[in-house]
Amino acid sequence: MKIKATKKASTAVKVVARKTTKPAAKKASAKKPVAKTVTFTVHADKGKAVYVAGEFNNWNPTAKKMAYKASSGVYAASVKLVPGVYQYKFVIDGTWAADPENVNSVHNDQGTFNSVVTVK
Repeated sequence: MKIKATKKASTAVKVVARKTTKPAAKKASAKKPVAKTVTFTVHADKGKAVYVAGEFNNWNPTAKKMAYKASSGVYAASVKLVPGVYQYKFVIDGTWAADPENVNSVHNDQGTFNSVVTVK
C-alpha cells in the first residue's frame, strides 16, 4: 500500500508591507479662516422688496432677501463672510443702490459706485 502525501490549500492570506519611496504628506498647518456674521442694513419704506447683492453671492439681485424690522424701521440681512474685502449694493424694488450710510465705495464698470465692506 502506497500513501500519497497531499497538500491542503491554505486559506490564510499573507500580508506584505512595502515601504514607499514617497515622502509622507505634511499636515496642513494653516487653519481655514473663520466666517464672521456681517449684518447689512438699509432704510427703506415698509413693503418694499429689498435685497443685498455683492461679490459674496455673485451679484445675484434676489439671492439674499432683507427683512423689515419694524422696531428700527430698517431692512436687515446677515451674511457669513470669511475675512476679506467685499463690494456690494442694495436692490430696492429692482433698483440698484449703493449703501447711503457707508462712505467706503469704489467705481464700477456701470459708471456708478459699489459700497465696500472689510471683514477682519
